[in-house]
Amino acid sequence: MESAAVQDAGPRHPAHPTPVPAPAVPSAAATAAAAVADLAARRRTGWLVTLVLGGLTALPPLSMDMYLPALPQVTDALHAPAATVQLTLTGCLAGLALGQLVAGPLSDRWGRRRPLLAGMAVYVLATALCAVAPSAGLLIAVRIVQGLAGAAGIVIARAVVRDLYDGVDMARFFATLQLISGVAPIVAPLIGGQILRFTDWRGVFVVCTVIGLLLSVLVWRRLAETLPPEERHSGGMGETFGAMRRLLADRVFTGYVLVGSFGFAALFTYVSASSFVVQDVYGASVQTFSLLFGLNSVGIVAVGQLNGKVLVGRVDMDKVLGAGLVLVGAASVALVLLTTGVFGHATLPEIAAALFVLMAAMGLVLPTTNTQALLRTKRSAGSASALIGTSSFLVGAAISPLAAVAGDGTAVPMAITQLTCVVIASVAFVGLCVRGRRTVEGP
Repeated sequence: MESAAVQDAGPRHPAHPTPVPAPAVPSAAATAAAAVADLAARRRTGWLVTLVLGGLTALPPLSMDMYLPALPQVTDALHAPAATVQLTLTGCLAGLALGQLVAGPLSDRWGRRRPLLAGMAVYVLATALCAVAPSAGLLIAVRIVQGLAGAAGIVIARAVVRDLYDGVDMARFFATLQLISGVAPIVAPLIGGQILRFTDWRGVFVVCTVIGLLLSVLVWRRLAETLPPEERHSGGMGETFGAMRRLLADRVFTGYVLVGSFGFAALFTYVSASSFVVQDVYGASVQTFSLLFGLNSVGIVAVGQLNGKVLVGRVDMDKVLGAGLVLVGAASVALVLLTTGVFGHATLPEIAAALFVLMAAMGLVLPTTNTQALLRTKRSAGSASALIGTSSFLVGAAISPLAAVAGDGTAVPMAITQLTCVVIASVAFVGLCVRGRRTVEGP
């Protein structure tokens, strides 16, 4: 180009060679334009990669929800009480929590692909071992390993989204992931119920193994690295813990983490207890439970899409989150009143209606808390995602067993546990998120 041409000041002569052009130094504007173009290219992930990210977030819930209709069968097959069998869910949840705390920071240091592929390989192996576990104790142990490995998919998928998107775009992409990953709870109990027509609970884990293997191949073939080397952390554990301390020192970030954690605990209390409540307390069949569970999942997906496609960018996200907490709280109060007999003997349709509202409103609460928390950071997206996920799964694992403290014959503990979680989430939202923002930004 003419701008790059070099004018020769003298005659061409061996004693005066033609000057060598100096390398062009890109201007600040050109560098910024190149960065924007690179980000735009990375955002064009395509529908297949979007499905892969959705599948990574859906795989661990799929492993749990497909297994739910088989819980009563597992208690008989392994000669274990219901509370012990519920620990197979709690153990998986605890593994998911701790695994995110490891996989998230590792992805900040080594990039997204390597920790993700390693986690998927271990997940497939652990799921296969679940299918041959001879006792409840061993099943619980292998489920913990399954959760530890499956955590890589959840935490790194969120970090990849943070690598590629920001602001409203990130909120909308989370809504898309909610649609994809939300299909898993819809179809999982239905698939699980149909699998139980032809085989026993071990067959459920065989199917999960095959799904995990197929997803691992797609990750290997289709998911490119989204964290450039220059943006990775070069330090060791000290830098990792320092980044986490800085994140937790932000009271608004911590507030959103707590809201999401106790909101998820209310949801997981339903996940872990609903099979026994619907089938044992209210006498529904495996297929009826699967249909009701799928209907509730349709609710959370539909409301999540309403949030992402209609509300995001038009309504302040804190107002959306507040409305979601109000709806979840109202449904929880209704469940307590119904299960304690305040309005007389509750029927299954009444319980199912309250649970539907509670689950659907989670489509406002959970994606919004994830977005608002991740918007507080950029460089440490993996660590932030790990704190979000670890807190959610640890709180869920600690609280959900309370739904079984009164035995298998009542739904009251489930309802009271859910209401308690919603109250704590609401206090954290008002006390840390709303007031924290006002303190920083002013009235």
